[in-house]
Amino acid sequence: MIPKHYFSLIIHLIVLVLSITLTLVLFHKDYVYSGVFCIVLVVLQLYFVFTAINDTVSVYDKTISAILNNDYSADYTKHKDNQQYQMLFRLYTTLKTKRNEQASESLVYNTLLNTIETGVLILKKSGDDWIIFLMNDYFSNHFMVPKVSRWTYLKKQLPTLCSVVEERDFRDIKTSLQIRIDQQDVQTFVLQTSRTTTFGEEYYIILLDSIQKVVEKKEKEAWINLMKVISHELMNSITPIRSLTQNLNELMQQENLSQEDLEDIRESVTTILHRSDHLQHFVDSYRQLAMLPSPHKENTDIQQLIATTLQLMQPLLKKEQITITNTVEKRWLPMDKLQIEQVLINLFTNSIYALKEAPERTISITSVAKNNRIFLTISDTGSGIEKEIQDKIFLPFFTTRKDGAGIGLTLSKNIIEAHGGYLNYQSESSGTHFVICFIE
Repeated sequence: MIPKHYFSLIIHLIVLVLSITLTLVLFHKDYVYSGVFCIVLVVLQLYFVFTAINDTVSVYDKTISAILNNDYSADYTKHKDNQQYQMLFRLYTTLKTKRNEQASESLVYNTLLNTIETGVLILKKSGDDWIIFLMNDYFSNHFMVPKVSRWTYLKKQLPTLCSVVEERDFRDIKTSLQIRIDQQDVQTFVLQTSRTTTFGEEYYIILLDSIQKVVEKKEKEAWINLMKVISHELMNSITPIRSLTQNLNELMQQENLSQEDLEDIRESVTTILHRSDHLQHFVDSYRQLAMLPSPHKENTDIQQLIATTLQLMQPLLKKEQITITNTVEKRWLPMDKLQIEQVLINLFTNSIYALKEAPERTISITSVAKNNRIFLTISDTGSGIEKEIQDKIFLPFFTTRKDGAGIGLTLSKNIIEAHGGYLNYQSESSGTHFVICFIE
């Protein structure tokens, strides 16, 4: 179906052609006045056709110009019924919606980047130089750097950072560096950078994290969690002791004590003694963690040490019907034999406890050598560690076992770290894997 606007234009074009033809015929037959009238009619038709075409071109021109200039403030509702513009306005509306979505996303991203306590700097390649595409508020405020536009300006503000990046030729970096900020004490930062290209544009992303802030945050969280555990343990003992002491005080106020009163006194004293023993054990456990002796290292065959430890655990393993798979090869490592044996006993004990309800009861011990490090993995086929407690398993005195003291994993972690390595874990629905990293 021909749009109404186009149909009207076609009619006027036909009338224009007929008017020109009629004018030529009239002048040929010397009908001058009639010919002049037809000339006027031709001029009017030309004006209409020109105006119609100009209006159409003008709408397209204005719309395309608005799109190119990213200007979506125009209102085209008066043309909404004009079918010839429907596809154009659909394009305009689609691009306007996309622009608004991108603006919203950009606002969210900028807000997020300006909220995090990590210095973020994004560079964009411009010829042979780099321009600063984005610098978040934390970077600007923490390093006391104005939001400059070019890399050359930033070099004057942070020469240490810029020299490290330039020495690596703007390649991917993961290292630590020390930066002095405004004549203050030197601070240590973790520097991570990456280079990427998108839509033909090259970008270089720089991230800076203050090690001091990370450590302080972790230490604060650790102290808060530790205080919660200690307070819980202390209150569990102090509350009944206080209650029993008040009861004893009331009994001692009596002039005569019955046999029943004496029995109450005996039970109260026994309970106080029991809770006192528990407190003493708790304090001794804390002392054991706090006063861990430095490891006395000597070359030890890790294969033989594991075999010896498994021999010690054999009665318990046999009782629980647990199968052991040991593929650790003979390797000599510098370590404190007794301390590492204690770590292995703790990890094997945890695995045995995790397998109590498991249909398949297997503990696997494997080792891998990589980059001058030995990774020893102890895995079980239990149900894994619940997500709710995964961030607490290395917390002192935290335990899910009725007979546990809650220091086994904490002590093990401290021992491995004293050896220069680390202890970590991976928990899956098919079991738990504790990984010990030793340095050769």
